[in-house]
Order: sequence, then structure tokens, then C-alpha cells
Amino acid sequence: MSIKQGRMSDRIHQILSALLLREVSDPRLREVSITEVKLDPELMYATVYVIALGDVKREAEVMAGFQRANSFLRRELGKRIRLRHTPELHFHWDHTLEHADRINKIISNLDIPAEVVDGQADEN
Repeated sequence: MSIKQGRMSDRIHQILSALLLREVSDPRLREVSITEVKLDPELMYATVYVIALGDVKREAEVMAGFQRANSFLRRELGKRIRLRHTPELHFHWDHTLEHADRINKIISNLDIPAEVVDGQADEN
């Protein structure tokens, strides 16, 4: 990722987060967080990863809300950012936290035997 891509991704992340917090009135988009924004090299397409805080079961509802609010968010983004073309926004559910939680559960359920030192089990 180039420096410009990184800066623009961060800026788009900030703007969209502020819009969700202050200006979007759709109740489906309440308590939704943007986790990451990735831009293509030409800055024409932005992939936006989102998650509903505290409730991963709302994925379909949240994605429907973003589909409905997409044109509003893109228009408002265009007003606040200096680019020749406002990137097309593609929203995706971020499964990273679910995967991390699953891995943590697997690790915590592992049965790891005590370490053997000089023929005796470590009792710490």
C-alpha cells in the first residue's frame, strides 16, 4: 500500500465513522463500527469492513442498512475529501473478531500436559 493510499484510507475511515455517529439516522446502523478501510491503487474503490458492537447476529440487518445508506455516505464523503473521484464504497462484514474468539476458545480448551523435568512432572 502506498503512502497516499494509507492516508486516504485513514481519512475515509475517520469521515465514515463520524457520519455514522452523527448523521446517519437508520436504526440498523446504530452501534456499528468501521474496523478497516482498504483502497485500490487508483483510489476508485474502497472496501469498508464493519462490525456491530456486541452483536454479531445482526450481520444481515447491518449490511441491508449500509446498502440503503451507501449513496448518502458516498455523497457526504465526496463533500469532505479532496479527490478527483469519490471512491465507490463496498461494505463487508468483518469476521476477524469472530475468528479470533474461536481461536481463543480452542486454545483455552487445549489439554496441555505438565512439563517433565528430569523424570518428574513440573508442579507449578
